[in-house]
Amino acid sequence: MYKTIDRILEADRTVILDGGTGTDIQRRGAPMSGETWCAEVNRTHPQIVEAVHRDYIAAGAHVITANTFATSALSFNALGRDGELLELDRLAVATAKKAAAGTKVAVAGSVSTMRPVIPGSDRTDKQREWPEAEARRLFEAKVQNLAKAGADFLMMEMMRDADYSVWASEAAIATGLPVWIGISLESGKDGKLRGFGREDQLFEDFGPKLAALNPAAICIMHTSPNDTDEAVALLKTFWQGAMGAYPESGYFKMPDWQFIDVIPPTLLLAKAKTWKEIGVSILGGCCGIGPDHIKALSKEFG
Repeated sequence: MYKTIDRILEADRTVILDGGTGTDIQRRGAPMSGETWCAEVNRTHPQIVEAVHRDYIAAGAHVITANTFATSALSFNALGRDGELLELDRLAVATAKKAAAGTKVAVAGSVSTMRPVIPGSDRTDKQREWPEAEARRLFEAKVQNLAKAGADFLMMEMMRDADYSVWASEAAIATGLPVWIGISLESGKDGKLRGFGREDQLFEDFGPKLAALNPAAICIMHTSPNDTDEAVALLKTFWQGAMGAYPESGYFKMPDWQFIDVIPPTLLLAKAKTWKEIGVSILGGCCGIGPDHIKALSKEFG
């Protein structure tokens, strides 16, 4: 189904992504885990996961994202659950493909570099580190499993540094599937854009290193709508390929997303119009963004 995405981009049209998968699963009452967030529901509540996918398809999404972000290779390794990660990912891709059956909607396998977080926050526990060789091995196992499970392409999400993000992205590209790199940012105390939760990583420094991997697209994602304005403009200074924007709205307090001050669909649409003017051809949403937002984007740009 990725050929459909290619055709849309080649025709200078807009690819519409889904919104937040995990947060919409939570919104529907599925239990969230303090250690693995929404990962377990692939096994315990697949009907909710499928309903989320179907609603995004009905809203006009060209792409749905399998519920595999939270099955982070590093987080599951820290829990001693490497094998379960692979099983949960296979279930997630199967559920997404079931929802997309009979349509031209592409299924993206989500890949994150999330490490265990400080309890009650979305901040990485920096006491947990992995040697490069071990991290690469874990990333390779995950992306190869997603490819074998039938993902149409791989969506690197919350990439935010020049180490783990590069290693994971290189593993994804080695599968031979198309790869989109999604970069997550926030403004530092000095006003400069930095990797989300990585104060030591300036976007202007690590962004070009990810761009040098020559992915099929680079997106600014899980970034506030306001920071996305600056991020998209900066991205264009060193990346000439397909660009996307799918921001988050609200905030995370493990294990639940807090739907506080979520941007209304009308305002997201207004923001999206400015991103389109800069050159963005892929639009959607991340955490806190739901089917109503995607419907508004699809109606305008789909």
